[in-house]
Amino acid sequence: MQRYILSKKNSITLISAILIALAFFGRFSLDNMAIFNWSLIIASILGVAPIAIQAYQALKVKVVSIDVLVTIAVIGAVLIQNYEESAIVTFLFLFGSYLEQRTLNKTRSAIKELTELAPESALKQMENGEFEEVDVDDVDEGDILLVKTGAKVPVDGTVLIGEGHINEASITGESLPVSKKVDSEVFAGSILENGTIQIRADRVGEDTTFGRIIELVEEAQDSKSEAERFIDRFSKYYTPAVLVLSFIVWFISKDIELAITILVLGCPGALVIGVPVSNVAGIGNGARNGVLLKGSEVINDFSRVDTIVFDKTGTLTVGNPEVAEKEFYGKNTEEVLGYLASVERESDHPLAKAVLQDIGETTFSTVEETEVVKGGGIVAKIGVHRIAVGNVALMEKENVKLSEKAKKDVERFEKNGNSLVLTAVDGELNVLMGIRDQIRPGVKKDLQKLKKLGVKNLVVLSGDNQGTVDLVARELGLTEAHGHMLPEGKSAYIEKMQAEGRIIAFVGDGVNDSPSLALADIGIAMGSGTDVAIETSDVVLMNSDFSRLPHALGLAKSTSRNMKQNITIAVGVV
Repeated sequence: MQRYILSKKNSITLISAILIALAFFGRFSLDNMAIFNWSLIIASILGVAPIAIQAYQALKVKVVSIDVLVTIAVIGAVLIQNYEESAIVTFLFLFGSYLEQRTLNKTRSAIKELTELAPESALKQMENGEFEEVDVDDVDEGDILLVKTGAKVPVDGTVLIGEGHINEASITGESLPVSKKVDSEVFAGSILENGTIQIRADRVGEDTTFGRIIELVEEAQDSKSEAERFIDRFSKYYTPAVLVLSFIVWFISKDIELAITILVLGCPGALVIGVPVSNVAGIGNGARNGVLLKGSEVINDFSRVDTIVFDKTGTLTVGNPEVAEKEFYGKNTEEVLGYLASVERESDHPLAKAVLQDIGETTFSTVEETEVVKGGGIVAKIGVHRIAVGNVALMEKENVKLSEKAKKDVERFEKNGNSLVLTAVDGELNVLMGIRDQIRPGVKKDLQKLKKLGVKNLVVLSGDNQGTVDLVARELGLTEAHGHMLPEGKSAYIEKMQAEGRIIAFVGDGVNDSPSLALADIGIAMGSGTDVAIETSDVVLMNSDFSRLPHALGLAKSTSRNMKQNITIAVGVV
């Protein structure tokens, strides 16, 4: 019965509101005191039921909670026939609880989403040398596994045979596929975009990098859920104080009605409802401005943040590689670009897509004798011409000599954090393109706003190479920059900063960011990110609008101030 009543708290709150409205309608419109009194009596009885149950449960564990005070006060108000006070006190208390639960409830569906992303099966080499599909739980360390194009890597392992490009976005967050060859390390949950490889299983099950991501998210969410709410702490002292004061008044005056009046007046209705109302106002303001704030704890902690840590790809940068720099050598540039586009049209590699987007409309030619050079690029024939498109290693293989200018351009492009695409026609270098993820427009200005709001440290942690990360940090004026970081490394770095006393907010958008989002004091997800990141986070920037971040921080500070004002006024008035 107790469980049933508590499960209907929201319905009871609604019915109480209707009965109170009916009571005042009966009194002022119909001049009917019977409707007024009985509506309020029923509202009081209904409203006090879940509060009394919570008070009883608290007393069983020897805690004098605020529910105890409200229960005694409501019973006392009914006894002295102050039905109006008893009904409104219970309604305010239940309504405050409703608002609080609505804003504080954290879903655990992030773990379910992560689990669904994990590989379920693997192609395992059996004793007869054949590969058979088995459940990923049946894979042991040392087993030989086959991974085909488009398949997820089932475990952490080492490449034994074959080459290919692997999309590690789910682990490192980086948008560009990584070339893998013999002795390269691969991670569970990453996707083989092309090629076929055989790997040796090094870490399986919960020991894989992906398994650690799930475990880190669970641990971080559990640690944050232990935070006590202010009203619970306050009630430990406030409730007994009011009860003792009421008893002293009765003992001295012998006036039971006066003692009960003290109890009724001491019910912190304004305190109970003041904080949730501030939350709802702040959350509503955020929603209208593209910011989702998940509760009062979030608002309070966010307002005190002094360090913001950013993932790079999809957060500070757009998340889609684009041609950032290019150099042309020799003549017939338009013709060569047409050849380049014709060859790249044969590939589904992200770099090829970036090249095609940059070239735009052009004249396509028929491509013949296409040869994919793994880890290098593509060699093809167009008419009588031999076209080589790829990296510097491919140019060396094709005996393409680079001039001193071209060598300096290559060095400069790499220093600027670019992935290189070189194009040679008949052994002569014609085009050099540098492709990189572009910084989001307006980010630098937004970061300056964050500094003005009191953020002392702006840090970027990325799975990308250190050179690229340093370039982004210099361009945006960040305090610190760290590359080559897997999810565990990011989490460890955040824990280290927290141990130094910093209040950390982490901004990210991928599955790989979810442990850091959960572990940080405040996790901030980009709205276009994965469901896991959004569910794990405390704040969501809808539509991935980075410019909303300064607004979110300013709003949190204003809402937190308002909550403190409400608490001060509520306690002061009582």
